[in-house]
Amino acid sequence: MQAPDTSVAPPPAPTFPDLLRVFTRIGFLSFGGPAGQIALMQHELVDERRWIDQGAFLRALNLCHLLPGPEAQQLATWIGWRLHGVRGGLAAGLLFVIPGAIVMLGLSLFYVLAAGLGWFAALFLGIKAAVLAIVVQALIRVGRRALGTSFKLGLAAAAFAALALGDAPFPLVILLAALLGAVVGKHRPEWLGAQAPPPVRDGMPSRRQLAGGTLVTVLVWLAIWALPMALVAAALGRESVLWDIGAFFSKLAVVTFGGAYAVLAYMAQQSVEHFHWLAAGEMADGLGLAETTPGPLIMVTQFVGFLAAWRDPGVLSPLAAGLLGAGLTTWVTFAPCFLWIFACAPWMERLEQARRMQAALAAITAAVVGVIANLAMWFAVHVLFARPEAGLFGLPDWASLDWRAALIGVLAALLLFRLRRGVLEVLAVAAGAGLALSLL
Repeated sequence: MQAPDTSVAPPPAPTFPDLLRVFTRIGFLSFGGPAGQIALMQHELVDERRWIDQGAFLRALNLCHLLPGPEAQQLATWIGWRLHGVRGGLAAGLLFVIPGAIVMLGLSLFYVLAAGLGWFAALFLGIKAAVLAIVVQALIRVGRRALGTSFKLGLAAAAFAALALGDAPFPLVILLAALLGAVVGKHRPEWLGAQAPPPVRDGMPSRRQLAGGTLVTVLVWLAIWALPMALVAAALGRESVLWDIGAFFSKLAVVTFGGAYAVLAYMAQQSVEHFHWLAAGEMADGLGLAETTPGPLIMVTQFVGFLAAWRDPGVLSPLAAGLLGAGLTTWVTFAPCFLWIFACAPWMERLEQARRMQAALAAITAAVVGVIANLAMWFAVHVLFARPEAGLFGLPDWASLDWRAALIGVLAALLLFRLRRGVLEVLAVAAGAGLALSLL
C-alpha cells in the first residue's frame, strides 16, 4: 500500500493588499527590541504564512547585520522587496517605522513639557532601572543566537574588552571583526559554524546587469537622503542646530552596525559629551521611551533630535524646532536603510555564494554581542550611580549608589527572567515602583 503524500504545497504569493495588512499588524505589534521584532516576523511570515522560507530569512538577517542601521527594519524592507519589489519594500519598511515614530513624537513632547516635576522624575527613575534589565535580556537573547562556538565567544569577549577597557572606536571594532571572520572562514570555517552555501539558481542576473540597476538606485536614494539637509542649509544655514542634528545622525546611519543596542553607547557619548544636547540620565530616559513604542529601538534618535532642537530653536519656536528636529532625525536615520536594502538585495544570491562574506557576517554578529555588553555596562554605571566616574581609576563612586534604582533593577530582572513578563508590563511595574520608592 502506497503511503499518503504528506507534503504541503507552498502557499500562493501574497497580494499587495495582503502585504499591507500583515505589515500594518507587525508595525503596531513590534515591541521588545530587535530580538522580539525578528521573532514576530519569523512567526508571522515564515512559520504561519510561509511567504519566506527559513533559509532565505536567516541569510537575509545575516546580511542586515552587516549593513548599517536597524536590522529588524531592514529585514522587513527586504521581505517586502522580495515579495513585491520596490513598492513592497517601501510599504513594509515604512509600516515598520511609522507607528513607533508617531508614538515617540508624542512621548518626546510630553517629556519636555513635564520635565522638572517631582512625580515625573520618580516615574523615570523606575523606567531607567527597568531599561538596564531589558538591555541585559537583549544581550542574553542575541548571545544565545550568535555565540555557537568557542571562537565566537572569544570574539565577543575581545570586542567588549576593546570598547570597555581600550576605548576603541566602534567602527574599527566592527571592521576588525569582519576581516578576522573572512580569514577564519577560509582556513577554519568550523570555528564560525559556517554552513554550505545554497545551490546556484539558473538564470541568475549577470554582474553587469546588477551593477547598472544598483548605480541608479544609489544615486536616487542619495538624493532622497540629502534633500532635507539641502533645505535646512538654504533656509536656516549651516550654523543651525538642525544642520548639526542632520549631519550627526547621517554619519550615525553609516556606522550603526548591529542595530540600536550596538550603537547606543557611541550615540550617547557624542550627544551627551560632545554636543551637550542632553544629559546621560536623559539618554536612558529616551531608551526607556523607545522601549515602550513599537518599531525599531533606534527611534530613540528621534527623541535626541527633538530635545536638541527644542532647547536650541534659533529663530523658530521650541515646538516648531522640536518637530523639525524629530522629523529630520527620522528621515536621515531611515532613508539610508532603504538605500542599503534596495542596492544590496538584488545581489543577495551572489552574496550567498561568497563564503568569506558569510564568515565576515558571522564574526560581526559575534562581536555585536560584546558591543551590547559594553552598552549594558555603560547604562548600569549611569543608572545606578550618581557619580559614575568619580571613584578610583575612573570607576563609579560606590557611596553614590542609588539603592532605589538597584532595587527596581532587581525587580525588573525578576519579572523578565523568572516570571517571563512582557516588556511593557515590566516598564509599567518599574515606573510604579519608582513613584512609590521616591516617597520614601
